[in-house]
Amino acid sequence: MTNPVKVPAFLVRLPLFCEMSSEEIERIAQGTRELHLVRGNVLFQRGDASNGFYVVIHGQIKLALTSPQGIEKVVDLLGPGQSFGEAVMFMGKPYPVYAQALTDSLALHINKNVIVGGIDSDPAFCRKMLAGLSTRLHRLIQNVESLSLRSSAQRVIDYLLHDLEKIKEGKDIHISLSANKNVIASNLNITPETFSRILHNLSDAGLIKVEGKDVCIRDVAKLRTYDE
Repeated sequence: MTNPVKVPAFLVRLPLFCEMSSEEIERIAQGTRELHLVRGNVLFQRGDASNGFYVVIHGQIKLALTSPQGIEKVVDLLGPGQSFGEAVMFMGKPYPVYAQALTDSLALHINKNVIVGGIDSDPAFCRKMLAGLSTRLHRLIQNVESLSLRSSAQRVIDYLLHDLEKIKEGKDIHISLSANKNVIASNLNITPETFSRILHNLSDAGLIKVEGKDVCIRDVAKLRTYDE
């Protein structure tokens, strides 16, 4: 039996709510429900109406859309502590993407009414929400910048080093690919073949070693400065 989630303790660690008082956190928790997801479960489809937003506790959620030709484009991959759906909730528009669990996952759904009620009754609450949304927007801008201005190889390297931002140097650092290669490639706006080729080139250069989803980064500092 899994331990119950301590929702207030989890919420207060999120950038969106970290500046809020314990009373505000408790009130938000009252409008929150847990969603236990099996791999492949869909949270919502493109075009569905929004009545709140989501936060991932553990597991991984894919946001994606499908072209008229049937080609899937992965918009974002979300892991523990990340939220999604806030902007759509405030805009009152249907979801432009669908959300699907890539692994067995646990998420929270925070009801729109509890957020709107806090905004309507407390200007300080509104300012704190705006601060949290600004943090999310900054991350999205960084993603767009990476896709627009960086080469395919640089995007792959950024992905490999994403969770090692504070590690400037080090040898034989082990990480695991967060999803299958097709999903990761779509999220990086490259083809699966290009993704595999770049991993192969980095391996040939002695910078990484790949075994399935396990990647050993031979030298973090050299990988950061690699230029194809």
